[in-house]
Amino acid sequence: MAFVEFAPALTRHVPCAPQEVQAGTLREALHRSFEAAPAMRYYVLDEQGCVRKHVAVFVNARMIADRSRLDLPLEAGDKVMVIQALTGG
Repeated sequence: MAFVEFAPALTRHVPCAPQEVQAGTLREALHRSFEAAPAMRYYVLDEQGCVRKHVAVFVNARMIADRSRLDLPLEAGDKVMVIQALTGG
């Protein structure tokens, strides 16, 4: 089981408690967590199924580098954190 959590900046729009999900990849873990909060999918993923530009996904405190490659393998106990990335200029 992997542990998936969405940061408060996202859960203030779509309530979604931290959860443990059965998943072999990051993509599966995200999709399983979206089952509990379907609207969260549109905050996290774009129309092509890639992580949105203003969202960052971490696996075990390491940010994923490729927003489109979500087939990263997960192992039992892995922690996925999804946050709203800070941008500006």
